[in-house]
Amino acid sequence: MTGTAPPSLRELAASGRPFALIARDDATVEVLMGDVVDVELLGDIPLADASGTPREVLALVPFRQVRERGFECHDDAAPLRCLVVAEHTRMPRTEALAQLPAEQIPLTGAGFDIPDDDYADVVRRVIADEIGRGEGANFVIRRDFTAGVASDPVFAALAWFRALLEHERGAYWTFAIVTPGHVAVGASPEAHVSAKGGFVTMNPISGTFRHPAGGATAEALSEFLTSTKETEELFMVVDEELKMMSAVCSDGGRITGPHLKEMSRLTHTEYVLRGRSRLDPREILRDTMFAPTVTGSPMQNACTVITRHERTPRGYYSGVAALFTPRADTDPGAADGPSHDLDAPILIRTAYLVDGRLRVPVGATLVRHSDPHGEVSETHGKAAGVLGAIGAVPRDRAAELAALRAEGAIDEDAPAPEPRRLADDPAIAELLRSRNARLAPFWLNPQDAAGHGPFEGRDAIVVDAEDRFTTMLAHQLRHLGLDVRIVHWSEVADEELDEAGLVVSGPGPGDPRDPSNPRMKRMREVVARRRASGRPLLAVCLSHQVLADSLGIELAPLDRPHQGLQRTVDVFGEPASIGFYNTFTARVRPGATAVGDAEVSADPESGDVHALRGPGFASVQGHLESILSRDGMRTLERLVEHALTPVGA
Repeated sequence: MTGTAPPSLRELAASGRPFALIARDDATVEVLMGDVVDVELLGDIPLADASGTPREVLALVPFRQVRERGFECHDDAAPLRCLVVAEHTRMPRTEALAQLPAEQIPLTGAGFDIPDDDYADVVRRVIADEIGRGEGANFVIRRDFTAGVASDPVFAALAWFRALLEHERGAYWTFAIVTPGHVAVGASPEAHVSAKGGFVTMNPISGTFRHPAGGATAEALSEFLTSTKETEELFMVVDEELKMMSAVCSDGGRITGPHLKEMSRLTHTEYVLRGRSRLDPREILRDTMFAPTVTGSPMQNACTVITRHERTPRGYYSGVAALFTPRADTDPGAADGPSHDLDAPILIRTAYLVDGRLRVPVGATLVRHSDPHGEVSETHGKAAGVLGAIGAVPRDRAAELAALRAEGAIDEDAPAPEPRRLADDPAIAELLRSRNARLAPFWLNPQDAAGHGPFEGRDAIVVDAEDRFTTMLAHQLRHLGLDVRIVHWSEVADEELDEAGLVVSGPGPGDPRDPSNPRMKRMREVVARRRASGRPLLAVCLSHQVLADSLGIELAPLDRPHQGLQRTVDVFGEPASIGFYNTFTARVRPGATAVGDAEVSADPESGDVHALRGPGFASVQGHLESILSRDGMRTLERLVEHALTPVGA
């Protein structure tokens, strides 16, 4: 129920009842009270009572829930904790601040669990052993800032919540969630997923600009925005979240941005993705576990890499706080749709207090360009946003005063400060806009209805080799008119391969030369069986390499991985701007244009093969479905048309 008279916050703290405080705007603090229920699966979140009446639930979803998708993790048995809301009230932020304690909570034995040099070594290993061997494009590896806390945990939660309200800015949610034996207080900058009125929104944030002492300037930010590493890092996570959007949205999702997310110590770059869906919000949450900005890509392999390189379980770090709110929609057509709206920020920039120990987990996104010591500094910067607010590390008072003057909160006679919103600077706005010139119009523009393209009436199977780029690829194929199903490599039957009008053998991580890998073995069987039948085949990235190998073309590791790299290459006489995510390549003698019955499109100097085509088959090394593929749809249509053209026609 929603009330109008919130209790005194100190009375609430003394009551012993589970509660949550949430600030989602600059004016209001929401107060949620209720009972706690721990459940095993997302589908068990109790969105209705015994009579079927919808009810509001705030769920803390731990990282271990990725087991629901069959992914690896260190399983710490952290509960999927549900606060079943009995009362939901609101109070002005000013009133909440007046009631909340202002005391600083003493900490003891504070520091990172992994020393800086050791964390830098982990970064080096991940770049060399994981990204360098084709296991993925980027990975997020965390470390924890820990300390002892002797204060009452509820009092500490209220004090830290007040400190974040006062000293952190730009957060999506600022919150304190107090349940038996567990406290979580944070200022998350990032909405992972929301669902409202039939629309799903995701908000990938990546690229981290650490403010210099005294605050950020337009000049310093401009240098950051021109960084190749930071730009590619954002594009890669947008690609990864579009994979999720294409799985849960009928229209695949459209991107808008980029924007700036300006906070007290950091500024991030972000996009917003939006699409239509009528799925149950618990299904949406399951299919989007979890954000690539805090795990990596491709998602399944990222979880495996995290398990290899992180020493301890994540708990709730990189999970979500998911608020399910019954819909007040009176549209008669809404009866067969979702019963609840969803608002789910990522659990980052969050302090956890359990059994007298404070833990603030932070991670850095590691890509092929990463500098180990730079990633160490990034973890310090991310931790400082929370720790500075709660007084665990010194605050940047000069930056805080500049922000207050810019807001008009103080009117001292002082030199004019830098504008509070750097995004308003014309040069910064132009740098942000210019990024989209590199991207695929298909994902930037409104999309026409699928099913009426040049291949209407034809069917296709996309074989998923554990990279959900297949969801984006399937969405594009539907826009070319094909009726498409995605089938996992371990589940696709030989009969399906024989009967499909078109088989699209998909991308995936790993070394295509590994004979002991069951996934590689099956993908070789998929390509070989389809080629032997003479029926239409399109092979993408990993499967392109498998196809090349079957033609006797050498496979070799690249000197430097192409993870999130945009290149303009020749594809059978036509230049195409394409995004590449590969560590291995098929390679022919420079200048070669054919191998057996296959026509070869390759780099004239290195011999690296960009595409192949022959009787009933075509392949491409790049990801035509990526946002980095400006010419993706045009090239995909050409290759599908070739594969579907009868031999001899």
